[in-house]
Amino acid sequence: MHDLLAALLLGILEGLTEFLPISSTGHLLIAQHWLGARSDFFNIVIQAGAILAVTLAFRRRLWELATGLGEPANRDYVAKIGVAFLVTALVGLPVRLAGWELPETVTPIAWALVVGGVWMLVAEHYAEKRGDVATVTWKVAVLVGLAQVVAGIFPGTSRSAAAIFVAMLAGTSRRASAAEFVFLVGIPTMFAASGYAFLELLSDDALGGEDWTAVAVAFVAAAATGFAVVRWLMGYIKAHRFTGFAIYRIVLGLLLLALMPTGS
Repeated sequence: MHDLLAALLLGILEGLTEFLPISSTGHLLIAQHWLGARSDFFNIVIQAGAILAVTLAFRRRLWELATGLGEPANRDYVAKIGVAFLVTALVGLPVRLAGWELPETVTPIAWALVVGGVWMLVAEHYAEKRGDVATVTWKVAVLVGLAQVVAGIFPGTSRSAAAIFVAMLAGTSRRASAAEFVFLVGIPTMFAASGYAFLELLSDDALGGEDWTAVAVAFVAAAATGFAVVRWLMGYIKAHRFTGFAIYRIVLGLLLLALMPTGS
């Protein structure tokens, strides 16, 4: 397959899966078994394209927070976003420096999809018993930060799924409120990850090895697709549970384990 077409398809896939609780990284790694392996830099940067989409989708909310810092509620919310980001950075950076790399087989991804799907069903069941709570607490902020690190270490977990359901179990039981906080935390998190990956390539004098045209195509595709998906998802979860996504994860994970028992 032509390299730019493969990059376009990977960008669309990233945009479709980044905000759905089904693991964008897991889907990208699976797809790359057929569309060709990509560098960690490629995977991280196109995720930033999807995060650009959430920046645009939540532009009114972001403007409200930026211009309303005189109000205690807005300052508190922004501070909690900052805490979640700092927790992710302080815990995740040592993991990155220790030499962590994405897996080369789909087996760990498949298991993460299955376990994550079961976790989603159980977590949503117990979260609904708490009632309809929209408040984001400091405990939620810290746990969301930790959940992002766990999702980064175990592809297939899904950053959005791990963080949203941790938030719901920790007290923010309203799906839309938990999702909004997680998506807003994802803005500095993924842009920082992309920037760090860029600096790593720069320090290794490896920027010339990247296919920048393919990266740009995938970035734009991820941003455009992601914008449409996040707008749809925020409306969908106001009246629907995450059950369908959980079942999809479990079925996909089991199929991968059955059809690719060796992981390759």
